Amino acid sequence: MTPAPLLHVEHLTMRFGGLVAVDNLSFEAREAAITAVIGPNGAGKTTVFNCLTGFYPPTVGRLTLTRGGEAFLLERMEGHRIAREAGVARTFQNIRLFPQMSVLENLMVAQHTELMRASVFSIAGLLGLPGYRAAARGAIDRARFWLDRIGLMARADDDAGNLPYGDQRRLEIARAMCARPALLCLDEPAAGLNARETAGLNALLLEIRETERIGILLIEHDMSVVMGISDHIVVLDYGRKIAEGKPAAMRDNPDVIRAYLGQEHGEAAPC
Repeated sequence: MTPAPLLHVEHLTMRFGGLVAVDNLSFEAREAAITAVIGPNGAGKTTVFNCLTGFYPPTVGRLTLTRGGEAFLLERMEGHRIAREAGVARTFQNIRLFPQMSVLENLMVAQHTELMRASVFSIAGLLGLPGYRAAARGAIDRARFWLDRIGLMARADDDAGNLPYGDQRRLEIARAMCARPALLCLDEPAAGLNARETAGLNALLLEIRETERIGILLIEHDMSVVMGISDHIVVLDYGRKIAEGKPAAMRDNPDVIRAYLGQEHGEAAPC
C-alpha cells in the first residue's frame, strides 16, 4: 500500500530581494517514507527547510502538513507552533547540541514543552503533584529509550560536547525524535561521517522509518545515503525542481547527472 501524503508543498517560492532562492517548487512527502531533496550547493535545499520550519515565511506558496486527520498550513504558523502543534522537527548542517549539558539532559530539553504543560507552567512541578511526576518519569523513560536506540546509554551523564563527532550527530537525531515528530527534517546528517558511521546512520534512519512510521525529509550530498535509503528523491537546481522519482530513475536521469553529479550524459553515476 502506498503511504498516505504527509506534507504537500505547492508552488513554494522564496525571494530575497532580487534573488529567487526557491522558484515555484511543488512536491509531496509521505508517511513512513524517506524523501530526499538533493541538488548542488546553492540549489535552495536548506531554504526549503527554513520555510517548512518557520525560519522564513515563504514569499508565495502553500505548505500543508496533515497529522491525525488535521491539516496544518505551515506558511501561516510561527516556528514554535510548527514544532509543537504540527510536529515538525529538524536537525541542522552544523551540530546544535548543548555541549555543557549531559547527553540525557539534551534529550530532556526536547521534551520541555510537554513537561511545562504537565507542570501547569511550574505550579504542579513546584508542588510535586502526581501528574507532573508521571510526566517527568515518562520524559526520562523516553530519553533513555532513544539513548539505547543510538547506543549511548553508557554515556548518558557525560557532557554532550565530549562525545565523538559521529555520536553527536546521532544524539541530534535522538533529540529530535524525543519531540515525537510527524515529520523529521534532517539537513545533511551524514556530513563529516566516515564510512562506518554513515552505514550506522543509514541503518538508524531505516529503523526509524519502519518502527516509528513517520515521514523523513532528507537533505544530503552523500549519494550512498541518498540512493541507499530514500523512497523518493526531489532534485533542485537554481531553486527549481528539475526531476523527481525513485532513486534508480534519478541515478540515470541525464538532467540530474549534468546538474548535480557533475558528469556528462553517458558516464556512470556513482552509487
